[in-house]
Formats: sequence, structure tokens, C-alpha cells
Amino acid sequence: MLRPETPIIPPELLLQAYRAGIFPMSDSRDDPEVYWVEPRMRAILPLDGFHLSRSLARTLRRGRFRVTCDEAFDAVIDACAAPRVDAEDSWISRRIAESYRELHRHGHAHSIETWQEGPGGTEVLVGGLYGVGFAGVFCGESMFSRTSDASKVALAWLVAALRRAGAALLDCQFTTPHLASLGAIEISQGRYLDLLQAAIAGQAGGASSAGAGSAAGATRAAGAAGGLPAGFAALLVDAAAAGLSSSPGNFIAQSLTHTS
Repeated sequence: MLRPETPIIPPELLLQAYRAGIFPMSDSRDDPEVYWVEPRMRAILPLDGFHLSRSLARTLRRGRFRVTCDEAFDAVIDACAAPRVDAEDSWISRRIAESYRELHRHGHAHSIETWQEGPGGTEVLVGGLYGVGFAGVFCGESMFSRTSDASKVALAWLVAALRRAGAALLDCQFTTPHLASLGAIEISQGRYLDLLQAAIAGQAGGASSAGAGSAAGATRAAGAAGGLPAGFAALLVDAAAAGLSSSPGNFIAQSLTHTS
């Protein structure tokens, strides 16, 4: 819990920061202070460049995990902020975590969860990720995994859902070997800002086209407005239409194989 004298970051301020290409971090889990980060180099994952390895494709097709969207946001952010054996103290402070919970309540922060059957037949959360979505942009904040491939499957679903929603930009903030193996690339902050503004302008353009009676513009505007949850829901509908409602992971593998 936050101390009463430590306010959350207001949702409107968080969104304003993301639209300007900056984001908050803290030095530790208990740090009440927040500093704003604008990296010199930025990691993005091109939505048409996701690297689906053969082993990950097999995992998706076999349906090892049940995957959901926004079903356990609080649990995902808690897991991402939890201490890890191979990492320093989390930058996700209690203040930052509570700020994103509030942003989630406002409909601008989302999570993807991966589940497996645990002892006694109960489902257990074994992986996931969360981030901030707006105007055809998704800024991934953190991910976690408690079993092999759990976070990779979450990321694969994220990419597929963002593509389905008509998103333009997936921001990963900082590059890591793990993200690079999945297709992430590093670009300058200046280039990132160009892509960010183009994505924001693209959504506005789609809305204008929709207003002018363009069916394609209406589809793009609706997808961008709904963002990740709308894209995720549309994937499940598509999987059912393809006769794969019982194996949506197989549908995701097919869609990523055809577009990567």
C-alpha cells in the first residue's frame, strides 16, 4: 500500500508522458520518488518482424497455455515487480504499480496472461506482460515467466492482437538479448519519436477517413480505438470462424507464420 502522503502519478500525466516518448521509473520497490526516462536508444518490435521460432510455434500449436487479456492485471504487475534471483531490485515501485493500476481502470493499461493447470486441477498464472496503449501504440512495460515459454507466448499473442487491431508501433523501451531473439531492434530516440508521431497522426487520419465514409478508415479507427483488448477479442472470433476455437494458439501460430 502507498503511504497517504505519496500520491499516484495522475493518469493524464502518464499518458501525456508516453505521447512525448518518456516514461517513469524508480530506483527500488520502496522508492517513493519517480524519475522520467528518455533513452538515447530505443527498442521497438516491428509488428511485421516478430521472430516465431519453430519451437515457439510448436508450443503455440500444442496449446500448453490458456491466454487471456486483462483478466488478471493486478496479478501480472505484482509478478513483474516481485524480487528476482537474477536481477537487481525492481524499478516498479509501489507508487508506479498503483499508478498503472489506476491507468488500467481508465482503460489505457492492459495485460496479457498465460495460465496452466496446477495442483488439484486449478489454473495457475505462469507468465504475462503489461503495458500502456493509446492511438495505435503499445508501450510494453515488463513481463515475467514462471515456466518455459510463458512470456514468449504472451508476447506472440500481444503482437498478433496488435496487428489485428491495426496498431502501428510496439515499443519495448530497452533492448535485451531475449527481446532481440524475438525480433526487437534498436533505433535512436529521434527515430522513435518520428514513428510515435506518425502512429498518432495515423489514428487521427483513420478517424477522419471514417467520418468521410471510408469503410477501410472506419475499420482502422475502430481497431485503434479499441486497442489491445479489441484486437485480442477479434483474434478469438477469427479462430472460431476458422474452426480453431478449441485451439486458438494454433491460429496465432498460423497468423504469425504468414506475416513474419
